[in-house]
Amino acid sequence: MSDLTRIPAPDGVAPATAYTHVVMGTGRFVAISGQLALDEDGKLVGEGDAAAQARQVFENLRRCLAAAGAGFDDVVKLTFFVTDMAHLPAIRTARAAHIPDDRLPAASAVQVAALVRPEFLMEIEAFAVIGE
Repeated sequence: MSDLTRIPAPDGVAPATAYTHVVMGTGRFVAISGQLALDEDGKLVGEGDAAAQARQVFENLRRCLAAAGAGFDDVVKLTFFVTDMAHLPAIRTARAAHIPDDRLPAASAVQVAALVRPEFLMEIEAFAVIGE
């Protein structure tokens, strides 16, 4: 686990409510590609169900982080790519199962016209820093 410093509201910047504005750390940088709601056999989990897809995506992120020797405590940035902003509550619920509110990483949410296949509702990438 890395030593991360979080600055939720830098001077002159409006406070964040569902993310942290600045997260700093020292150590090894880990980039996790955007994860989709696919199980280990490559089958879609939760067709049409944002909550089920979000849970699977965060499980995939957990597994990818573990493969790098990291965990959600090491995540400094998440980027949510969604086909509809209405999916954000499901993503936040799935995130809350892995990351407590007092340890939120920096985050961005982007609505996109489409993902790689039309049945995907979201794709989430992560950046982490593992302490030395």
